[in-house]
Amino acid sequence: MFSKRLGIDLGTANSLVYLAGEGVVLNEPTVVAVSLDDNRIVAVGSEAKDMLGRTPGNITATKPMKHGVIADYVITEAMLRYFIHKVVGRNWFFKPEVMICVPAGVTQVERRAVLDATLAAGAKVAYLIEEPLAAAIGAKVPIAQASGNMIVDIGGGSTEVAVVSLGGIVVNKSARVAGNKIDESIAQHIKKRYNLIIGERMSEDVKINIGSAVKTAKESKFEVRGRDTASGLPRMIEVTAQEITEAITPVLMQIVNAVKEVLEQTPPELGADIIDKGIVMSGGTSLLRHFDTLMTKVTGVPCHIAEEPLLCVVKGTGVALENIALYKRSISGK
Repeated sequence: MFSKRLGIDLGTANSLVYLAGEGVVLNEPTVVAVSLDDNRIVAVGSEAKDMLGRTPGNITATKPMKHGVIADYVITEAMLRYFIHKVVGRNWFFKPEVMICVPAGVTQVERRAVLDATLAAGAKVAYLIEEPLAAAIGAKVPIAQASGNMIVDIGGGSTEVAVVSLGGIVVNKSARVAGNKIDESIAQHIKKRYNLIIGERMSEDVKINIGSAVKTAKESKFEVRGRDTASGLPRMIEVTAQEITEAITPVLMQIVNAVKEVLEQTPPELGADIIDKGIVMSGGTSLLRHFDTLMTKVTGVPCHIAEEPLLCVVKGTGVALENIALYKRSISGK
């Protein structure tokens, strides 16, 4: 019992760590800055995010996770080691037990890569839990009951849609469309319409400040700075909330269509439960203004956003880790 137990939500945009008995102790962007000269890690998390798009030639700031799965094994392992050291402390004698969540649709190879990276980063035992299940536990959905609950977890790289009953996933779909795709569609729209090239951080700022899933009566504007494609010089323009809504609607509809597909495959008994209880939305992208309104309008099923949507997955991972015997059917380990 001397070893600490950690629950890690290794997301495409942010990584969060839950320490058993204490709660969420770390929330950092999933970004790593690497020195190309000697392959050394220069910065991890917030410090590395500040470097995105601003690094000199010998340093690259990268996101080692793509669509919720590992894209760069070596960098992910180093990042996990950094997170574990930061939470457990450098002079740890007992290795920690670690539980990590993975998207429901991942392959066995991708699962193994996560387990191997976690063990190589210094874990004594590594467990995996499926993301929609962790999100449902964290959103305080009663998953053990014999009734259907629908959870939609919309993160940075992927959207996880699942119907949960009796502690397991009945129907699920993983769509590799989420917050990052919304940012991309904003950047493409601004390039096409205004001949202005903007960076990832700028398009994210636009989304956070004036992004909305449905058009609103109140017209708000936002200043966008970037590089002119013709002259190559810096330029500033103003964009409106209405045009941003138009630009991101196709991406939002892909997410809503994934939810519709799962509803179509859901057994009728569970479908009836979902109409009564509604759809629970979690993940950072669910905080986009009026996204729940759009989801309700298209599916005809009431939607509500979970309490603290950003923390649902990591809290659920932590709860499952503290009660492994209860959730052992849903957990795989190594």
